Amino acid sequence: MPSQRRITVRRAPKYVPFLVAGALLGAIVAAIIGYTGPVPDGYTRGSIFGYFLVIFVAAGLLVGGVVVLILDRVSIARARKAIVEELPEDEAEEAPGEGHAETEDDGEQSPPSP
Repeated sequence: MPSQRRITVRRAPKYVPFLVAGALLGAIVAAIIGYTGPVPDGYTRGSIFGYFLVIFVAAGLLVGGVVVLILDRVSIARARKAIVEELPEDEAEEAPGEGHAETEDDGEQSPPSP
């Protein structure tokens, strides 16, 4: 008799892409502000850009992290419950790429599944 278990299925976001996107957005904002704004006496465009780069990349990382945490909480709320059943060992040992299945009566083989 196969055993059954209840599992939770959900689509969780990946953290790294959100953090990278936030950092890139912060770098773009820093470049726009650093190279289009006025230059105070005693500073260069490069130093202004570097200053804004540090600030806006950190802010972008923070915003990306908050967004991914919110999406993760939403995915927990939308999680679905499912019941899974363990396969017997003789069926579990069959290679998953073979694609040969015999029909019930005539012994013909069906085409491989995609």
